[in-house]
Amino acid sequence: MLKTVASVLMDGVAPFEFGVICEVFGIDRTDDGVPPIEFRVCAERPGAPLGTSVGALLTPEFGLDAMDGADLIAMPAFTIRDEYPEPVLAALRAAAERGATLLTVCSGAFVLGAAGLLDGRRCTTHWRYVDDFAARFPRAHLDPDVLFVDDGNIVTSAGTAAGIDACLHVVRRELGSGPATAIARRMVVPPQREGGQRQFVELPIPECTGESLQPLLAWMLGNIATEHTVASLAGRAQMSERTFARRFVAETGTTPHRWLTMQRVLHARRLLEETRLGVDEIATESGFGTAALLRHHFHRVVGVAPTDYRRVFRPRSAS
Repeated sequence: MLKTVASVLMDGVAPFEFGVICEVFGIDRTDDGVPPIEFRVCAERPGAPLGTSVGALLTPEFGLDAMDGADLIAMPAFTIRDEYPEPVLAALRAAAERGATLLTVCSGAFVLGAAGLLDGRRCTTHWRYVDDFAARFPRAHLDPDVLFVDDGNIVTSAGTAAGIDACLHVVRRELGSGPATAIARRMVVPPQREGGQRQFVELPIPECTGESLQPLLAWMLGNIATEHTVASLAGRAQMSERTFARRFVAETGTTPHRWLTMQRVLHARRLLEETRLGVDEIATESGFGTAALLRHHFHRVVGVAPTDYRRVFRPRSAS
């Protein structure tokens, strides 16, 4: 269960990545059905301003002792350095020893590596830093192609947006699909993206030909059971099919068909967790039409059949 989150700061913290952690875990969203989370911002010297990567200052309220008892320790990105403060590394080791989950965004993985917590563990970091990371921490099992890695009590993520993915993943893992989807909706981001960070490596910036597709994505999620084609979606976005397809890949990292299929699987997964609808009904509600098609895509994405998944994540109440 996720009741208390401590975010640890040091000099050189990246404000945006810290903001990602704050947005997911630090805002009261109980009105949206998200269980309350106690959020603590910690540092070696509480009350002392810390420099950031953009020249502003942040002042943590709590000391490192506030990490005690936290279910999740979240590390944003930091300016990469040769050494990190030993009290911070010791506190991270103690948190891992008592069973807390440790989450990093982007270069925050370097701090866990310096603490010796990634030896023999699967992990990732931003694609720009993989060579440096591999040289510093050769015993870590680095995967440079993924958005995030869940290795049990250690969750590491790639760049900024991948930090959002990882944070929402932890919420879903600990609190369920409902709270994760509620937070994602408030943040106006997909509850889960498909693909890896390889798609972002050294690509040219896509031509900007119009507004973001986010309103269309939200509409698609609200009409997930409806049949959609590239032509119909392009028409709704008031773009040519070619421009729409290019823009869609630029914003989501995948094609309209694959994105919609993924969102339908996620919707089906939530229905399996939170309702007692039969598989045929869920296939209809999620837009697959038939149970056979639902089983095919669900197994491809989740790795198990819908009925097997439901046995593990049995609905807690009928609805």
